[in-house]
Amino acid sequence: MTFTFGIYPGGLLGDETGVIEPASPDDPALIDAALRELQGAAPDFLVRAYRSHPGGACAPAAPERYAVDGRRLDLVLQFRESSGRLDGWLDFVRRTVRTDGHRIAVLQICEEPNVDLPPVDGSIPNVRQALVQGVIAAKEEALACGYDLAVGFNAALDFDPAATFWPELGALADERFHRALDYVGLDFFPDVFRPVPAGRLGEVVAGVVTGFRRDDLAKAGIGPAVPIRICEHGWPTGPDRTEERQAEVVEEVVRTVAGLAAELAVEGYAFFSLRDADSAGSGIFDRFGLLRDDYSRKPAFAVYRRLVEELTVS
Repeated sequence: MTFTFGIYPGGLLGDETGVIEPASPDDPALIDAALRELQGAAPDFLVRAYRSHPGGACAPAAPERYAVDGRRLDLVLQFRESSGRLDGWLDFVRRTVRTDGHRIAVLQICEEPNVDLPPVDGSIPNVRQALVQGVIAAKEEALACGYDLAVGFNAALDFDPAATFWPELGALADERFHRALDYVGLDFFPDVFRPVPAGRLGEVVAGVVTGFRRDDLAKAGIGPAVPIRICEHGWPTGPDRTEERQAEVVEEVVRTVAGLAAELAVEGYAFFSLRDADSAGSGIFDRFGLLRDDYSRKPAFAVYRRLVEELTVS
């Protein structure tokens, strides 16, 4: 199994209250230079991007400009139709595959459909049906167009043992869905929203990914042969979070995840995100970047670049 790396390169992000605008606009030339540096000699590197229905807004803007020289898109299609109607959504999914399938490596249907918060799709009515039918539509269109892209969905880590998302998804998922499903993604941010005791980060990460495979996915009838991708992982810097510790976290989490690849069919990892939204900001969401908001490098940037090279270049 090939293990691929990627990153979200935009400055725009969201928290539990809505969208956070970056302190300065994205600079495409500086983004491209950073992506080239991270990719190095790796034959593949994924550029994560988010496109919403309805409206088609995309973050970062025009992500196709970065899908060159071995880089392809890890494109998320967000279901933001407040009415929950599926007709326009399925047209949007199919049209995206037709027009952009040649530059897409990974197509994610819905963003965190298990989280009932405004910035993500779990707050939208009918999201489970949108997920199931969207995966089927995307795979059918990709096959019809001859595009070799992986179709899947993601979920955020959920600590509630009574959560109903996975069994409800399993009840909706038919044979066509399981045939179409190429991967399931996990978004998780250990030691960010819940502190992890010193010295236990690797153990916690391994436990989370193992539990996701053996407990959550099993509740939906998703078998062990369906690969897992880490779609979003990050660790912000700030007054109580040093840049040096961020570099250590990146090293430990990436090595732990890559070490589970064979056992748990983990096939990829993407960091969130390339640069800070606001390096002078006081909020926890302001400083997730490997770069500061002026594109200067934090120590974690060089660590991630080295890991990409070591773990993907033979």
